[in-house]
Amino acid sequence: MEKIPQEILEAVKEASKDGKLICAEAHALGKELGVSLLLIGAAADELGIKIRECQLGCF
Repeated sequence: MEKIPQEILEAVKEASKDGKLICAEAHALGKELGVSLLLIGAAADELGIKIRECQLGCF
């Protein structure tokens, strides 16, 4: 994957709480920023942020 833009990393970090990001918030953030959920997930991974309350039951 390409380098994740700093603005995406900062937005994901800001949206997280205690190193965790709720799945619904990740969806909303992706929509707000106009980026894919894959990019939001990659940013969370890079930052060590865990996705919780997954709407698909994956996490």
